[in-house]
Amino acid sequence: MRETDPLEKLEKLYLKEVVARHGIPVSIICDRDPIFASRFWRTLQKALGTSLDMSTAYHPETDGQSERTIQTLEDMLRACVIDFGKGWVNHLMLVEFSYNNSYHASIKAAPFEALYGRKCRSPVCWNEVGEFHLTGPEIVQETTEKIIQIKQRIQAAHNRQKSYADLKRKPMEF
Repeated sequence: MRETDPLEKLEKLYLKEVVARHGIPVSIICDRDPIFASRFWRTLQKALGTSLDMSTAYHPETDGQSERTIQTLEDMLRACVIDFGKGWVNHLMLVEFSYNNSYHASIKAAPFEALYGRKCRSPVCWNEVGEFHLTGPEIVQETTEKIIQIKQRIQAAHNRQKSYADLKRKPMEF
């Protein structure tokens, strides 16, 4: 979608990609981006019965969970560009797959598992010690190797963010 596309296209895309797949959200917390603050968007969400809440401008800590998610996605995209160079855009689906199948402490599961109630079937077969073996033809093997690489980057980003958060944490005294 382009910035110059009409808002009706956004409406159709939203209904197709979000509502048709996941249902109507109860509430949405978003920044004050002009698209989300527009009369069109507010009217659409009101018609759907969705509460539209704006985060406080210049205070991203008002929604820390989304800020951590954004930081993780930025790290993943940066790593994708570094790892895959000019072909990075061809690997976005693998980044999405890896993100959706990585454990998230906030929901105590991977998003895929939380949504569907089961683990995702994948060409990557993990055993208890964390090693893996690859299955299938060359394309599956190449894809699996890329998924593993992306998952390692996700874990590295998670560890880095945890170390930053741990620096600011203070033990509670009773």
